[in-house]
Amino acid sequence: MKLTMRVIEGLACPEGQKDKLFFDDTQTGLAVRVTKAGSKTYLCQYTFAGQRRRVPLGSFKGISLAAARDAASAILGDVAMGSDPAGERKIAAAAAKIKATSDSLTLAILIDDWRKLHLIGRSPKYAKEAVRALQVAFADRLNLPAESLDRKAVVKVLDGMADRDAMAKAVAVYGRALYGWARKRGSVDTNPFEAVPVADTVKRDRVLTDDELAEVWHAVADMGVYGSIVRFLILTGQRREEVAGLVWEEVSPDLTTWNLPASRAKNGVATTIPLAKSAQGLLRSLKRSGETVFFGRKNAFSGWSKAKARLDGLITEARQKAATDGGADPNAVADMPAWRIHDLRRTVATGLQRLGVRLEVTEAVLNHVSGTRSGVVGIYQRHDWAEEKRVALEAWGKHVLAVVEGRAKAGNVVPLQRRGEK
Repeated sequence: MKLTMRVIEGLACPEGQKDKLFFDDTQTGLAVRVTKAGSKTYLCQYTFAGQRRRVPLGSFKGISLAAARDAASAILGDVAMGSDPAGERKIAAAAAKIKATSDSLTLAILIDDWRKLHLIGRSPKYAKEAVRALQVAFADRLNLPAESLDRKAVVKVLDGMADRDAMAKAVAVYGRALYGWARKRGSVDTNPFEAVPVADTVKRDRVLTDDELAEVWHAVADMGVYGSIVRFLILTGQRREEVAGLVWEEVSPDLTTWNLPASRAKNGVATTIPLAKSAQGLLRSLKRSGETVFFGRKNAFSGWSKAKARLDGLITEARQKAATDGGADPNAVADMPAWRIHDLRRTVATGLQRLGVRLEVTEAVLNHVSGTRSGVVGIYQRHDWAEEKRVALEAWGKHVLAVVEGRAKAGNVVPLQRRGEK
């Protein structure tokens, strides 16, 4: 039939049918689809590769009949040139849907899904650190689509961590695991962390001398919470985060023992740290006002870098004052050689060895599960070295106090007290 606006207005869907097509005699392929509900829309029908295709053109109330004929003519022209407009529209719609889904999957959501669906099978310590490291490293991209994170962006972030090689390497490992998991699930198409170059972690061997240890001890005297943490690190040899998060319930009532649970130990292994009299004295000097030892409230210490920079400045000031008091040029005084808070742990380990402590005992003090406590030996060696650790840390505590009080010359050590000695 020849379609006109009046004809179209009078069209109706036959009884018992859900819709009916009425084709135009004027323009080949143009039809009006009339539904049982009364809606009327234009469409263009054609055959491509032996299959019938239809392209919706719009409501007859939305576009004119002339415009519908022009659109149908254009579509048939494309078909004659070898195109498949309906197929192309279907592909484009699918791509748009995929993009919309991809855009809605932000990096923050992907990390959270990884935590809930995959990391549940890993140790709580690993899961917490992996999530934290990625959230901190890519904080400015958390609300962007996870798919938008490319290799270039990853390399830029890791390069910005060049002064923290170990952290950059850890972030690269966590990111590779995250996107590898997401790729297997079909959530992303690529893994931007694959084969990303990361600088090898520099193996540190910095050990503070007795004189340097004394300088650190005195410099933190008026640094509040940070100062107490640093001194406790010196006396116990434990890890920074473990000491900073110490809660009173982990400490025995008589302050002689610290029971570190597996949930807070970096390696996931619970350990008991005997507290020397010097460490006990430090704890007694703290005002007990809450759950945590160094804060009162249960929260984590922040500002490590700023506090360390201030500490280095105080050490330099003390050196310059000593030079001035001795009649020397304070401007000629050298800064203390570069060091990190973690070097205190290595210093304690070295100091214990100087005191004649057995390697097995030193590793037990540090809660190491490598070295002499790894492999078959770690499986069958169940001695906890409790008494040996107590004797070793007591001797170390005496040595530290002797050094900071000027009662021991650099290089000298306090004789190791043997079991049974008073």
